[in-house]
Amino acid sequence: MTRTTKSSIREIIRADLYRYGGLTSIFKGKREPGFRYMYFLRKAAQYKRESIPGIYYRLIVRRLSHKFGIQIPVITSIGKGFFIGHFGAIVISARAKIGENCNIAHSTTIGQTNRGKLKGHPTIGNKVWIGTGSVIVGKISIGDNVLIAPNSFVNMDVPDNSIVIGNPAKIIRKENATDGYINNILE
Repeated sequence: MTRTTKSSIREIIRADLYRYGGLTSIFKGKREPGFRYMYFLRKAAQYKRESIPGIYYRLIVRRLSHKFGIQIPVITSIGKGFFIGHFGAIVISARAKIGENCNIAHSTTIGQTNRGKLKGHPTIGNKVWIGTGSVIVGKISIGDNVLIAPNSFVNMDVPDNSIVIGNPAKIIRKENATDGYINNILE
């Protein structure tokens, strides 16, 4: 995540918080493990690594990573309204890019491929729902409004308005693929 101004970081955190059942109180939100992790990750990204607040927030992120089983580097580019549905075994590459209002479930990997024609990191669009046990790898692009079904292995580009199912992945075009899955979006 790139360093942002105080007002924009507040807006991003507010959008993240709202995804958890429409919450508006940070104190109530911190009871949610996914929000608590993202709150401190966003705060850590706001400050330089060597600054006192940067060190403080990075230490908390490190502790929460071990506690919740979530591994997201501070430098990862994640849009506002990010929702972690269940914690545990979530790994996201530092160079992956994730759009706005995305959901991710437990046992999910968004990672790099180190060789071949897909060498690189994924770019994920807006309003993407990523189900339990999904693996998204390589220099691929996932479009907007995409639902990735649980236990899917995705190593190919996925167009907007699609559902991805299985291993190997099968793409099914569907308008409003994430309706009912991506909720509580703060406009």
